[in-house]
Amino acid sequence: MKTLKLGAYLLLFSFLFLNVGCEKTTNKKEETSEVQDAPKKFPITKVDYGTTPEGEKIEKFTLKNANGMQMEVITFGGIITSLTAPDKDGKLEDIVLGYTTPDDYFNGNPYFFGAAIGRYGNRIAKGKFSLDGTEYQLATNDGPNHLHGGKKGFDKRIWTITPVKDAESPTLQLTYVSKDMEEGYPGTLTTTITYTLTDENALEISYEATTDKKTVVNLTQHSYFNLSGNFNTILDHELQLDADKMLPVDNTLIPTGELADVAGTPFDFTTAKEIGKDIDAADDQLKKGLGYDHCWVFNGNDKSFRKVGSLYHKASGRYMEVFTDQPAIQFYSGNFLDGTKKSKNGGMYEQRSGLCLETQHYPDSPNQPAFPSTVLNPGEKYFTKTTYKFSVK
Repeated sequence: MKTLKLGAYLLLFSFLFLNVGCEKTTNKKEETSEVQDAPKKFPITKVDYGTTPEGEKIEKFTLKNANGMQMEVITFGGIITSLTAPDKDGKLEDIVLGYTTPDDYFNGNPYFFGAAIGRYGNRIAKGKFSLDGTEYQLATNDGPNHLHGGKKGFDKRIWTITPVKDAESPTLQLTYVSKDMEEGYPGTLTTTITYTLTDENALEISYEATTDKKTVVNLTQHSYFNLSGNFNTILDHELQLDADKMLPVDNTLIPTGELADVAGTPFDFTTAKEIGKDIDAADDQLKKGLGYDHCWVFNGNDKSFRKVGSLYHKASGRYMEVFTDQPAIQFYSGNFLDGTKKSKNGGMYEQRSGLCLETQHYPDSPNQPAFPSTVLNPGEKYFTKTTYKFSVK
């Protein structure tokens, strides 16, 4: 009897031990898992990131290149939450602004930190435009105007993210289908954005879209860069843009339609200069934007993929080059950051602690016939590419 009782106890103990062990292993796998579809030479990890107020599950993917440079992307808004780059001593630090908790992204994100922007990046006057005699009314979420796709643009949608198996570098493909009349836009728009982190320390972004009805499209990426790695200020960064002209704006930041020469103005970045040099100059356009929040028009109009600008932070040595096939760029100097959001390093995001370099078509193009068209027709494919390449000097 004693032998039978001892055997029963041992059997019960083994059963409990195995179940506890299995439970721990399962929970750990749910916390962090390697994406099985990703190429083994550059594993991509995936974790549960949180749940939106509407109950939607969010996942976070992490990519790393051969040099240790790392990027994190979440399915909510296609947001780049983190991106590291080496300084002149080889130290890797995060160089994009972002929040410290998931809830900060889900409950507003008024600054569009790191988000994929669509259907239309930048502003559309009074949220209205016409196509073939039909007027469309969009949401007005920036005073009287429409901004960055509306109240629930691509920055607040759930994207399907999958690793690209046959890619030569760690790559994520993001897909979102925007239904006809979503936020007031005509046509069902199928959008694919691809993020690639190369071993040359470049972030490559490609955008593709198709529609089943005539519509307008202007996709971009809204990461805030600060090459210092401490998120204090961008006024000591040197910016260069291959742009002899910019678009003046009215009091609501809608382009007036004029293409103004930058020569002899605070908007001249044809030669690299510190952003802080002229940002507080007595200039009407700077007053309207509370700093730089304008569109620069690149020289030439051949639509080729070329280098269009650079950003340099002398103290860290970090240098970022911008390449694109787009006709323009919105340089935003973080003027509306107000010290109310906690930064990743424990401080607060003060005014001008990050900057955006958003490659795109011109703002309000649907209402300004002289601007390059942003119309997309059924049977056509929207495609554009931008690269941010990082090095030191």
